[in-house]
Amino acid sequence: MNRRMFSATLAGAAAAALISGARSPASAAPTKANNVVLAHGLFADGSCWSEVIPRLQAAGLNATAVQNPLTTLPEAVEAVRRVLARQDGPTVLVGHSFSGVLISETGVHPNVTSLVYVAARAPDAGEDYAALAKTYPTPPASAGIVFDGDEGRLSQEAFLRDFAGDLPREKALVLYAVQQPFWKALLAGKTTQAAWRSKPSFYAVSTEDRTINPDLERFMAKRMGATTIEVNASHLSLISQPDAISGLILEAAGQKRS
Repeated sequence: MNRRMFSATLAGAAAAALISGARSPASAAPTKANNVVLAHGLFADGSCWSEVIPRLQAAGLNATAVQNPLTTLPEAVEAVRRVLARQDGPTVLVGHSFSGVLISETGVHPNVTSLVYVAARAPDAGEDYAALAKTYPTPPASAGIVFDGDEGRLSQEAFLRDFAGDLPREKALVLYAVQQPFWKALLAGKTTQAAWRSKPSFYAVSTEDRTINPDLERFMAKRMGATTIEVNASHLSLISQPDAISGLILEAAGQKRS
């Protein structure tokens, strides 16, 4: 082998190693963590984790729900960073729905050992998520968003049918009553980081999701090489299927799922 051939072979091997290295962290074994930070998405507030939190606490984990302001991307990111900064040691960062954007941006924080996406957006750095979503059929909930000036929310019909479709009506009505409006400006921002490229990642696909297309969820999970489960649930799997979601979070924290 001459010097030119050797250099080309070495360069090819290095490139292959880089590609392999870029994909491997998402499926790597997670570090054992004692803390979990939970971020909510649109049409919700921190209380949407109320079914998951007791299960994590029963397993001995310290769980904290972020109150996402749903105003602008920088303000929402800062809200997550403030909570992460308070954690003592290894932390699992969990995002539902829109907050997949937030954990992709903030998951590079040194406290974060793994990421969990629950029916969540998972953009690459600088990616136009709206353009990505348009490559799949539009989910029904999108037509139910109504605006009061710059504030958006789901109509009651869309909330009950397309957001919380597998919850008892009485419970869904309570969640509808406390939904937090989001600002249009929130959706205009783009991430500068894709933490799933460097941290072990997990994804829970909601197979009956009418808010994010389930096939888009599957695409994002596969792209990141995430440990993936599929849950027969609406967009609110964290409420309708808390055992499955808690189990995935425990796995991300280095604990065995029951």
